[in-house]
Amino acid sequence: MVIYGTHPVEEALRGRRKVHRIWATEPGNWTGNVTIVSADEIAERAETDAHQGVAALVDPYIYVDEAELLAVENPFIIALDEITDPQNLGAIARTAEGVGVTGLVIPERRAAEVTPAVCKASAGAVEHLPIARVRNLADFLQSAKDKQCWVYGAAAGSDTRYDQPDYKGGVIAVMGAEGKGLRPRVASMCDDLVSLPLLGKVESLNVSATAAVLLYEMLQQRLDAST
Repeated sequence: MVIYGTHPVEEALRGRRKVHRIWATEPGNWTGNVTIVSADEIAERAETDAHQGVAALVDPYIYVDEAELLAVENPFIIALDEITDPQNLGAIARTAEGVGVTGLVIPERRAAEVTPAVCKASAGAVEHLPIARVRNLADFLQSAKDKQCWVYGAAAGSDTRYDQPDYKGGVIAVMGAEGKGLRPRVASMCDDLVSLPLLGKVESLNVSATAAVLLYEMLQQRLDAST
């Protein structure tokens, strides 16, 4: 896989997968097997002009097993229900890594996976964030509930405001695709559906913005509980 962009390459060098080769327009502080080339050559290798003067050949992305995410005490997980936009997946992954979640869960089908575009959109956060791909998201949520986790889905118009539930302990935040929301079976696995108040004229927020608000509310409660 060829990833591109300053932060993605920097984080890959610090992350779990092997970086085999780096192409850069300037020497910079890159380590390893670095070749100085033109911007056009990098664009050709990266298949985009948004490379910021650097690209790298790395191992395929390393997904974790879903059981690993639930094996820790009081897991803090975000699950995405058929989010297909790589920019949204990358942005959510960046926030998720920032708040220190146990991991992120995505379905194997009809969903974005970790691609170079997602690496770029996450600013390299995917290199440090455990991500699991599951065959059936509803079944994963049931497994989480069996381990005493509480599951909260984001749903516009829900009567429960996002800051009302108790997010301490094991908790899963579930986000649905823009326009479609959560699929019925996934929604049925949630202990509650929560919504963000919208006081302006727009009817909804981008899913990555919603995820950021919800995850930071969850983090704040968990930080308060630990002090």
